[in-house]
Amino acid sequence: MRGPVAPPQVPLSASRGEVFRDLVQDSVERLERRWPQLAEVDFVVLEVPGDLEESVPLGTAVPAAKGRPAQIVVYRRPVEIRTKNRDERALLVHEVVVEQVAELLGLAPESVDPRYGQD
Repeated sequence: MRGPVAPPQVPLSASRGEVFRDLVQDSVERLERRWPQLAEVDFVVLEVPGDLEESVPLGTAVPAAKGRPAQIVVYRRPVEIRTKNRDERALLVHEVVVEQVAELLGLAPESVDPRYGQD
């Protein structure tokens, strides 16, 4: 029998990319309650970074430029490779988002989220 395992309305049918984007969105929503200015920042999920250096980044913060809002990018594949399950992935995604927000705002990650590094 070939075809979808579950109907589209069931969570099983969400792709890994969609699930990952949901994790990023959950993290952003948690932080926006404390930092309303994040509503002006674009949060983007990309598969992998374009320019690979010696180490592979998990995320990047890009400051605002003329006519373009600030942007935070989370790289899906590097995060997935470093985690074993959804819970670990959710924790790592949140840490990456917090670190990039901290870099963008010029703050320590602990200032952005007091629970940073405690999980």
